[in-house]
Amino acid sequence: MSDVGNFFAGFWGHVEEFIKRMKIVLAVFVVSLFVMLVLPGNSDFFATTNNYKPLMSVLLVYVGNMFLPQGAQLFANSMSDPITLYAYAAVVFAVGFTLPIFAYEAYKFIDPALHPNERRMIFPFVIISTALFIVGAVFGFFVLAPSFIQGFLPFYAAVNAVQLFPIMDFYNTIFFTVIVSGVIFTIPAFFVLLVKFGILHTKTVTKQRKYIWAGLAIAAMVISPGATPIGDLYLFVALLALVEVSVFVGRIFEKRRGDSNAQPLLSQWFTPQTCKFCHAAIEENQHYCSNCKRFLK
Repeated sequence: MSDVGNFFAGFWGHVEEFIKRMKIVLAVFVVSLFVMLVLPGNSDFFATTNNYKPLMSVLLVYVGNMFLPQGAQLFANSMSDPITLYAYAAVVFAVGFTLPIFAYEAYKFIDPALHPNERRMIFPFVIISTALFIVGAVFGFFVLAPSFIQGFLPFYAAVNAVQLFPIMDFYNTIFFTVIVSGVIFTIPAFFVLLVKFGILHTKTVTKQRKYIWAGLAIAAMVISPGATPIGDLYLFVALLALVEVSVFVGRIFEKRRGDSNAQPLLSQWFTPQTCKFCHAAIEENQHYCSNCKRFLK
């Protein structure tokens, strides 16, 4: 068989392996979606009585009762909002259940091509980033989301408005907060990965710590414009803790490599070009130094 034939044979072999693993992911998603849409959340099954409620319905009611302020009510903007929310929430939960399976199958797909040292690095990264996402999602659900919902109430009182919340806006705020919080909490995993590859250096952060802290305070208020002050404080403290944990763990990896004083690749990439005679800064690809009036080539 020719080299081209070997290439295509190997390529299609990888494609078939990828499809096989994605079928597993799809099967888990479909089963999870079915469970959320159909499986009862109470003792009544297959709608044998009027008390039958699917698991998704029970969860939505639980979340609504947990976050809805006292005296406030939900309303649907259109007739399709309830069923849209029902299907949308089921998909969100199904995706959440499927993501760990997807991460595992993706890792198993690339595992044969990894060197032993790469394998020792990738697997912990997947586990740690998944765990951090879960911790962040829990923090967003129990801490940030209630604060964000409560943050809207003073504005209702300020304009003497009745506390009626559109049902889609209400649940979208909760889902969005939980997902974004989970993603934010994965910052340490990616920061340490960049440090491990020498792309970033912890000194890049420590030298600009006061500016980074100020940026985090602004980011906390921008991310949660409707939150209460205590909610902004919670988010700021969480962001601050994530950055400091990232720096602490990153330093451990730097000490293990013995390159605590090494120049990060980012600094090398963005170091301005200088004149070889007077060392004055010049524009990239410039062949003439305006400071010492010399041609560089």
